[in-house]
Amino acid sequence: MSRRTIQSLTVFSALLIIGVVITQIYWVKQALDLRHRQFNQNAHIALQDVAGKLANVCGVMQTTNPVEQLSPEYFLVNTNATTQPEMLEHFIKDSFQKHNLITNFEIGIYDCTTNRIRYAMSLSTKNNDKIPVKTTNWIRTDKYPYYFGVRFPEQETYFAGSISGAIWSSGLVLVAVSFFAYALFVILRQKQLSEVQRDFVNNMTHELQTPISTIRIAADVLNTDNIVAQPTRHKRYVQIVQDEILRLQGQVEMVLSMAKAERNALTLQKERLDARQMIESILLPYEDKVRFQTNASNYEIDADPFHLRCLMSNLVDNALKYSDDVPDVVVETYNKGKNLVIAVRDQGIGIAPEYQKKVFNQFFRIPYGDVHNVKGFGIGLSYVKQIVRAHHWHLALESELGKGSTFKITIPQKHA
Repeated sequence: MSRRTIQSLTVFSALLIIGVVITQIYWVKQALDLRHRQFNQNAHIALQDVAGKLANVCGVMQTTNPVEQLSPEYFLVNTNATTQPEMLEHFIKDSFQKHNLITNFEIGIYDCTTNRIRYAMSLSTKNNDKIPVKTTNWIRTDKYPYYFGVRFPEQETYFAGSISGAIWSSGLVLVAVSFFAYALFVILRQKQLSEVQRDFVNNMTHELQTPISTIRIAADVLNTDNIVAQPTRHKRYVQIVQDEILRLQGQVEMVLSMAKAERNALTLQKERLDARQMIESILLPYEDKVRFQTNASNYEIDADPFHLRCLMSNLVDNALKYSDDVPDVVVETYNKGKNLVIAVRDQGIGIAPEYQKKVFNQFFRIPYGDVHNVKGFGIGLSYVKQIVRAHHWHLALESELGKGSTFKITIPQKHA
């Protein structure tokens, strides 16, 4: 399956997930709105019944619309007569149970002579509990001389409980969608790791074939009878074999060092060494391809010579690989405070800002469409980062697309 197909399926799946979530939220909201309307309608009917019973008992005429809703949880009922608390409690509980309003509620009776709520009690159709409540925050009106109010302080809990099935089903759908999203993420991650592993194996095979082929050719030459009679040629081919073996050893050691660094098992064999001599020996095989600018006065550092050599070789190789036909690579050294700075600068293709942090990730290679123009393991800069970190040095990258890159390593020095 191509990468574009996977990306299309991912986008389509994400849109489906978003659609399912939005649909669930919409239907839950619709269910809550419906419950609100049903509750308000049942409360209106139940309170109208209560108003009618009170009018009959008190012998007064009932108004046309005795019930008025002043807020989502507060209803006011006009009685046209003084209301007795015990009678009101009985009528309300009976009417609420009849209309299936099984919830907690509060009642308050207005006293026109004192202009305040003279009686306030918390009741429930679930039990016979009676709890006095404060009357300071009750809404009052001047429209009626006699009225009582009913409040539903647990209205939202009541609605949530009435649609608990829908909420639970929505929660299960969201959990299922979450597991699906996680599974999709794992699949895509495994796909990416599989591609990275395949590219690494292909690149590593290509990189190892070159020194192996060179050693095979040199071995064939050394196996001829007349090579012994040509000591200069014999020595040159022996040197080729030794150089290629060292190259193979460095590549294998780099891979092993990366694995050890990931397990925090990398052990450094530090020595006091002269960084200038080390760099000059590293740059010797590159002949005139790399310039060395020595601007430092103190070159003594503590470092693992093998890993420092591999680190510098990786940076120089990268600078040459990603340069134009005529590379301009400079290795510069200078002192900055109590540190030695080693900078590897090229005038190559540069690195885009969005890739400058990623280039130090293991196996990451800057994409050029579907083709990598330069062969390699994809672990060179990751190895550099690991070695710098193991030495407790500092690594910095300065790059501009189309104008080249500069890698700077700052090494603390011990001064006498």
